[in-house]
Amino acid sequence: MPLRCRDMLRLPGLEAIRLRGGSAAADNAVRWPYVAENRSFKVWVKGGELVFVTGISRHRSPQNLAECLYEGKECNISGLVVLTGDAYIGQLPNTLCRLADELSIPLFEQPYSLPMIEVTETIGRAIVWSEHTDGQALEAATLAGSADLLEAWIDCRGNQSAMADTLGCHRNTVRNRMNQMTESLPKGIDPAEHFKTLLLAHLLLKP
Repeated sequence: MPLRCRDMLRLPGLEAIRLRGGSAAADNAVRWPYVAENRSFKVWVKGGELVFVTGISRHRSPQNLAECLYEGKECNISGLVVLTGDAYIGQLPNTLCRLADELSIPLFEQPYSLPMIEVTETIGRAIVWSEHTDGQALEAATLAGSADLLEAWIDCRGNQSAMADTLGCHRNTVRNRMNQMTESLPKGIDPAEHFKTLLLAHLLLKP
């Protein structure tokens, strides 16, 4: 399935981003992230973009932020992310959050302390992975809990004795953790192929 707006909140490293409005449309698919620097962005998007508004190169008043939501609705964007902090856009007005609810456009708040390059790279990797895995759901919890194991598997080329040494545990612990990642799969899914998918996701999503 495609990456959805709500999935962004579960991606590693993006926990500081909050959904502030438009939750009814949080299942909107994200085609690609786009950072809007001009007052109007409708001539630059094709639909399905997650549009980021920073306020760095252009002052964004509450009125202009509302215009961004109306324009986003017209252009069929997947959602709007507003960066907030002391330097540029201080905080999101409650009226903007209510407007996002009315228009059914997911509205997110991202702190300036979270680097844009990390955010767009993480989302870009997640989009590529969601397309590559041909409909398999994003398993953020599995990835987060198994990141050290997957990294050890890559470094040790799958040698479980070497993995145990790297992780500082017994070989049986490595074997048990490996089994846990695939033991609850639905019938018909090949465990080996699923593990390959997890490896690919780890490589794409890690910082």
